Amino acid sequence: MPRLVDTTIRVLGQEPLAGLVPTADVLRLAEVLDAAGFVYLEVSGGGVFDSAVHRGVESPWARIRALKARVSTPLALALRGRFLVGSRPVGGDFARRFVACAAEIVAAGREFDAGLLYGSGRHEALVAAAEKLPELGAARILLHDPAALLQPHRASELTAELREVSGLPVGLYAQGAAGNALAAALEAARAGADLIGTAVYPVALSLHRVSAEAAALAFAGLGLDTGVDLARLWEAADLVDEHIGDEPVAPLAPRIAVRAAQNKLPVGLVAALEVQLRGQAAGDRLDEVLAEVDRVRREIGSPPLAAPIGQIVASQALLNVLSANRYSTTVDELRDLVLGRFGRTPGPVDPALVRAAELFDGVAQVEPVDLDALREEADGLASSEEELLLLALFGEEAEPLLRAIRQRSSGDESLGAGGVDRARAERIREVVRIVQETGVGEITIEEDGMRVSVRRTVDAPPPVGSEPGPGAESDEPPLLPPPDDLVRVESPMVGTFYRAPTPGAPPYVSEGDPVEAGQTLCILEAMKLMNEVKADTEGIVRAIHAQNAEPVEYGQLLFELEPVNGRPLDAL
Repeated sequence: MPRLVDTTIRVLGQEPLAGLVPTADVLRLAEVLDAAGFVYLEVSGGGVFDSAVHRGVESPWARIRALKARVSTPLALALRGRFLVGSRPVGGDFARRFVACAAEIVAAGREFDAGLLYGSGRHEALVAAAEKLPELGAARILLHDPAALLQPHRASELTAELREVSGLPVGLYAQGAAGNALAAALEAARAGADLIGTAVYPVALSLHRVSAEAAALAFAGLGLDTGVDLARLWEAADLVDEHIGDEPVAPLAPRIAVRAAQNKLPVGLVAALEVQLRGQAAGDRLDEVLAEVDRVRREIGSPPLAAPIGQIVASQALLNVLSANRYSTTVDELRDLVLGRFGRTPGPVDPALVRAAELFDGVAQVEPVDLDALREEADGLASSEEELLLLALFGEEAEPLLRAIRQRSSGDESLGAGGVDRARAERIREVVRIVQETGVGEITIEEDGMRVSVRRTVDAPPPVGSEPGPGAESDEPPLLPPPDDLVRVESPMVGTFYRAPTPGAPPYVSEGDPVEAGQTLCILEAMKLMNEVKADTEGIVRAIHAQNAEPVEYGQLLFELEPVNGRPLDAL
């Protein structure tokens, strides 16, 4: 029977959905998915690390650790081969240390599932690779189709053939609009695929993945029980829909989806190219660039266009079209790919392109990263192996995030820094969550000599003035009620209040600023995790009641907003 894998949390952590769902709700989502019956949850890897580093708010390692504390379902990390989670290939020792960090977090049995990308059009290359995987220690083959190239009948044929030549079980990760991905998944399952990659409905609809809800129903109709709880899946879908249901996610544009299907390209790649062209007043040249993408891809050996190779090829195609002189400027990474520094391509590379790359190759070979030397050079910026790996992978781009982590740690303001061990602090946070979600007035826990009470605060009615007693006189003006049209934004949790994403950065909002519904007002740190607090309505920030880097309690007033009653913000 096929089992389902959920990729929702990973996809929510990378572009174009990164940051739309607050960390607190991602953790709630994990708890729901944990009870849904998935064989494992794919929660990080891919573009998650890159998005986290560029947002500069939360360590991707901290996110994995927090998820592990919430669930019992096995967790998975998606790696891009030698690229790991970045855009440059790394050496073997570096890769081993990175994987060891991830495995240490989950602290359980580990399994290596090897991915094969469908997209080169070279069947023999896939089969040859599959034959070698058992000796590399792979427990399973995951056939990945990022560009909707895999037709249902080929999914069935390939699943059977890869199982036969490798002796390993085979799973399928498919993408594609108009039901193609689900059809491929059904045919693969008929042929014996034991795992199918899915996402909950709002994410699947937005980014052309296989919907877990639709897959479970379809498999049940074929007599194949996936073991997932449909009620839990719809609960998870509702939670995600609260945050992305009204978001204009770029890949949703029908014109982009049609172009991606016609040109057999990943929809995210087409969307990114359109954004670039519009930024250069060349939006009408999209079809020309897409044709050039196919031409460049064939010239460099027909590699599958999954990230980051797809971005490299697309960047070169964009330069070729806009400069009106092909390869007059060459992307450094494309030159490395042509010269074999990223590995062997499925097909032959155009000899003329190889000669040109050799002739104009002024880029020195990238030496393997010496992590121990980097630790000394970082001068305290990276305090752990995990942070050192971030610095090695992303270089200067990771420094703002690491500086923010250092500054927050030095404040000694979180539960974990106050003499409370991580496990106990997590239990405290769980009690806070129960109080928040159930309406219970107060919960007290006592353990190992420590007593903690979590109490729901009740707002007292505002004073409406007082009359002096008989014969009494007062020069004080009567107390007036606060304006009753202001919207109170209260802290949803115990944590530390930060007005800006990183130290030294401009604050999210200041008094007098107009804000839109869904706009971030601040971040709250609890247990080294960053939770964005967003406005529920459009309005004007009239008061900020918390001080930067100061602890706040659950229910504490943070902001007061004056609603604008539908007036356009640019008219204020």
